[in-house]
Amino acid sequence: MKEKIDIDNWIRKDHFKFFSTFEEPFFGVTVELDCMATYKEAKENNVSFFLLYLHKSLVAANQVEYFRYRIIDGEVWKYDTIHAAATINRPNGTFGFGYMDFHEDFEDFRVAANQEIEKVKASNGLIPSLSGENVIHYSALPWLNFTSLSHARNYAFQDSCPKISFGKLRNEKDRKIMSVSIHVNHALMDGFNVAQFVDRYQALLNNKAINACVV
Repeated sequence: MKEKIDIDNWIRKDHFKFFSTFEEPFFGVTVELDCMATYKEAKENNVSFFLLYLHKSLVAANQVEYFRYRIIDGEVWKYDTIHAAATINRPNGTFGFGYMDFHEDFEDFRVAANQEIEKVKASNGLIPSLSGENVIHYSALPWLNFTSLSHARNYAFQDSCPKISFGKLRNEKDRKIMSVSIHVNHALMDGFNVAQFVDRYQALLNNKAINACVV
């Protein structure tokens, strides 16, 4: 479900109209997050570290309202729930796009996501499943400890979906640090809203109880 925003009475009316005229309305930041608790949690419960940190990022994004806003045909809509459109790496070095429904319960998310991962790995095409606007575009670069990141963009295609990329996990004293790149449409949100997401995400990464990912 989604709700249409009355732009004329929206607090971001001027910001929306200003940044909507840009050829490149996206801005991005790269932050470093401590994943030690979530890494241990994944190992202790014998689950995928990738799926666990991906799920927690979706929890955080769904809790920050502006991450659920999208621009469709020049209008702003707020979705009740957003899901994941993620790149899935294959053993042969290629990747495909997978769609993963968000479930508040991690176990429900994990089961469905694993099925989608196996589907993508068994395919040869780039896009085995298509998603709508109510997604975040995710990618993982577990081989690179990046400090910044840019995305390939088709400027002729209207796009307002946030893009989140995860880097290589590295040891730093008693912590496990991972770079996370976040790109969002400035017509829909500002740096303050990205900071809200980052703070919420780090709090969830610090939470070791799988069944307590959602507050």
